[in-house]
Amino acid sequence: MLRSRPRAAPLTVRLADSVTRLSWRLRRATQQRLAPLGITHAQARLLRTIAAADQPPRMSDLAAGLGIVPRSATGTVEALEAAGFVVRRPDDDDRRSVLVLLTDDARAALAGIDRARAEAATEVFGALDPPEQRTLVALLDRLEDGR
Repeated sequence: MLRSRPRAAPLTVRLADSVTRLSWRLRRATQQRLAPLGITHAQARLLRTIAAADQPPRMSDLAAGLGIVPRSATGTVEALEAAGFVVRRPDDDDRRSVLVLLTDDARAALAGIDRARAEAATEVFGALDPPEQRTLVALLDRLEDGR
């Protein structure tokens, strides 16, 4: 009986697979730490995006900035609004647009979100010493910039 050996994947494919698995591991570790806060990974990402904005963002800008379809942004904002983390207000400059503002509860939750992210990152990247972490950051930044 003939048995074939699995072909070794090209190095770039192995890298892609490793980065994908690592990304999912980081996401799972973060989600486990966010669960006690009653916040999903997507909700935390949206709250952090709003908090980082210079002014309350429009719904359409949130969707574009997060790279998601407007309906996904709307669903996430609706869930956050029901939880008391955001409020939506008409944009005085464009009545067709809706602004999303953080509540005091969201501002308090952001500290927990930051802790959850830091703990998950330490879990995932703690196997590397600080010089290795700096090297990895530099390499990933280079790839992200397309250089």
